[in-house]
Amino acid sequence: MTGPSLSQLEEARRALDAPLFADLAGDAAVSFEFFPPKTEKMEEQLWQAIETLAPLGPRFVSVTYGAGGSTRERTHATVARIASETNIPAAAHLTCVEASKAEIEEIARAYWDAGVRHIVALRGDPPQAGEAFRPHPDGYANAAELTAGLKRIAPFEISVAAYPECHPSSPSVQADLDNLKAKVDAGADRAISQFFFSPETYFRFRDRAAAAGIVAEIVPGILPVSNVATTRKFAGLCGAAIPPWMDRLFEGLDDHPAARQLIAATIAAEMCRRLYAGGVRHFHFYTLNRAELAYAICHLLGLRPDSHATEKAA
Repeated sequence: MTGPSLSQLEEARRALDAPLFADLAGDAAVSFEFFPPKTEKMEEQLWQAIETLAPLGPRFVSVTYGAGGSTRERTHATVARIASETNIPAAAHLTCVEASKAEIEEIARAYWDAGVRHIVALRGDPPQAGEAFRPHPDGYANAAELTAGLKRIAPFEISVAAYPECHPSSPSVQADLDNLKAKVDAGADRAISQFFFSPETYFRFRDRAAAAGIVAEIVPGILPVSNVATTRKFAGLCGAAIPPWMDRLFEGLDDHPAARQLIAATIAAEMCRRLYAGGVRHFHFYTLNRAELAYAICHLLGLRPDSHATEKAA
């Protein structure tokens, strides 16, 4: 009778190791991204998500801004409400698209007056998909210029975007890294990465950034996948690769939403655990205005609710 093969022994060793998520210290910090709601029903869903995630004490929550400023008013209303009704620091996305410097200053001052002290400064996508970005004749040419301009208006905390797999419109990986350094040199406090599906992608990017002299924190952006078709569309827009094994895991689950949720949480949680093992202690979740997957992953990472984190102090 032959003994177990080497591959079987390796699998047994893994299975007998301590569980991946056993007794984590709960020392990870998190932040969450939402988009402004279009309808009353979507607004209700958004606030349910915020109420669910708020007790985890996020460092901040951010609210996105549509192409060409198409959600400007809704973004402002959502961020202002978070700032006034919760204890969570609220961050507003702001882009250069189709806005003059004077318009951006007006928007930024309105945020400051509403108690918002954190801006996510982005170049932004053109209003029409597939078009090349064209700066407003009286506007900022890119996110580095926008960051410097915002710092002149008020002492905002500023986050910018980073692209571990290179922005699709960048001429090269080095040019993309140079652009990130320009944003940090212009005053950005941190970079938030576009989503990715391999821990090594993030770690290689973090090492390249450090070698390029980028000292700001680079926070990994995590997208728990609940809809593969939607994720594929997002990935195409931002240059993120979806590994073939991940495609295969979701095959045959179109009519099984609960199974999709379970698999999405498992994949994202395992990646976060591997990032945590590599020293990452801040995770930024792209929630798509749903709390369940992000909450489950945070729980696995050791975070527990804080009863004082939800209500605005009287």
